[in-house]
Amino acid sequence: MRFGPVPVAEAAGMISAHTVRRADITLRKGAVIAPETAAGLARAGLWEIVAAALEADDVGEDAAAARLAGQLAGPNLRAEAPFTGRCNLFAEAAGVLTLDPARIDAVNAVDEAVTVATLPRLRPVVAGEMVATVKIIPYAVPGAVLARACAAAEGDALAVAPYRRHRVGVVSTRLPSLKEATIDKTLGVLADRLAPTGAAIVSDARVPHAAAAVAGALAEAIDRTGADLVVVFGASAIADRRDVIPAGIEAAGGHVAHLGMPVDPGNLLLVGSRGAVPVIGAPGCARSPKENGFDWILHRLLADLAVTRADIVALGVGGLLMEIVSRPQPRAGGTSAGDEAGGAADV
Repeated sequence: MRFGPVPVAEAAGMISAHTVRRADITLRKGAVIAPETAAGLARAGLWEIVAAALEADDVGEDAAAARLAGQLAGPNLRAEAPFTGRCNLFAEAAGVLTLDPARIDAVNAVDEAVTVATLPRLRPVVAGEMVATVKIIPYAVPGAVLARACAAAEGDALAVAPYRRHRVGVVSTRLPSLKEATIDKTLGVLADRLAPTGAAIVSDARVPHAAAAVAGALAEAIDRTGADLVVVFGASAIADRRDVIPAGIEAAGGHVAHLGMPVDPGNLLLVGSRGAVPVIGAPGCARSPKENGFDWILHRLLADLAVTRADIVALGVGGLLMEIVSRPQPRAGGTSAGDEAGGAADV
């Protein structure tokens, strides 16, 4: 692409680099200069204009943005019509945004003329939400540059994993110190969390804080009510793999994959399963509506994305979230993993 000042008499068919106003003529930035506009500007006393002219192998900004966006878009994404060198991608379903950071980096590294910006990886999104934007910086890019960018993006670099699990069972354990109203409020907070995903609570079991009781309630939620994900809220935070909730999961024939998470609030979260049904041992902070580590794991599992130990331990960078003011023992005061969830420090 050629770019720079040219005589107005030679500017017809070129692209205006800036908005120009003379007399009753307004030439918008990025507009193709019509012969009559160039003649009018000359009559108004303008002799030179900054303009761009495409070379034979150049691809215009809108066409280039649309082509790259189409290459980036995977399942459950749509690209809208490009404008001013920009093409936005939107979610077509509620779910979790999946992307390959290395591939996005590779596209952005091809040439300074080509840029892609996305929401964070594994961010929950709703249908109609913008998740990425492609912006071509100049008015055109060489075809070879665009080809390299498209090659770097090949293979569904972006997609939305839709929510697939919609029946959530809840098991809440009781201790004398935990008020029934706290459990009621916790279920209300969870229902609000689930609403954007299309999931709902299908069972609500409240049992003594004992492994055998947890095991029975877990089996009941899965086998009788058909829950495809179970959340266990303990009256006391999980302090060890031999504690009540992990012991109850194992007694029900389940498996504990990982206890603990480098996200605060959210440290004392447990991830396990019983058969094909994921089980979350919720940290105390899951009783709060504020975003915490529980949200990150809940949305991934609802979207039927695997959550492995490696996935969890990789959450530390960026895992320090905003303090939950209602937490009885905030970070500055020193926390204890053994505190009861009714007044839990964690976490």
